Amino acid sequence: MAPVKEGDTITLHYKGSLDDGTVFDSSEGRGPLSFKVGDGQVIQGFDDGVRGMEVGESRQIPADQAYGEYYEELVRVVPRSGFPPDTTPAIGLAFEMELPSGESTTVRIIDVEGDDVTLDANHLLAGEALHFDVLLVSIDNE
Repeated sequence: MAPVKEGDTITLHYKGSLDDGTVFDSSEGRGPLSFKVGDGQVIQGFDDGVRGMEVGESRQIPADQAYGEYYEELVRVVPRSGFPPDTTPAIGLAFEMELPSGESTTVRIIDVEGDDVTLDANHLLAGEALHFDVLLVSIDNE
C-alpha cells in the first residue's frame, strides 16, 4: 500500500504530550482517530507529520505548528458588570464570545479580582511545544 498523502482518509492511534511528559490527549481507551489528510481537521503540524507514513509505522511528530504562539494581546480585562446577572465569573470558565467581525471565538477566564475579570482568547495549548506519538492503523486512498 502507498504511504499517506493529501486526500487520504487515515486512522491512527496517538498520544499527545508536553515537553515535561504531561499527556494532554490520547486515543488510549477510545477508538482510533480518523481524518482526511489536508482537510484542516487536525492541527497543521500533525497533518504534515503523518504524510509519508505507512500502515503499521510508528512515528513521533514534534508539532511545532501546533496551536501557535501565545499572544498577550488576546488577554483582556473586562468589568464584571459585562456578564449576565445569572453568571458568576470564575477562573477556568470558558464560553463563546462574538467578535466585531461577527465570528465567534472561545475565551476563558484566567483571573477574577474585584470588579475586574481577565479573559484569555489564546488556545489552552498556545505557545506549548507539543509531541505526538502515532501508530498508523489504516489508509483509505480516495
